[in-house]
Amino acid sequence: MSKYDALWRYLQTSGQTQLTLTFDEIAALAGTALDHSFLTCKKELPAYGYAVGKISMNCLLYTSDAAD
Repeated sequence: MSKYDALWRYLQTSGQTQLTLTFDEIAALAGTALDHSFLTCKKELPAYGYAVGKISMNCLLYTSDAAD
């Protein structure tokens, strides 16, 4: 169980092929502040049909496997 499970479930049920979320939006969806563990935990995301596509200073871009 990951502290980001709520975020992963949100992405999985979003029905979108791409999502761009700010760090504040991610923290609100996850129910926890982002910290360095996110870089390790993001490896769990393919099990939910998504991957982190791009990380910028302002936001993250998530892409669905269906977008390939």
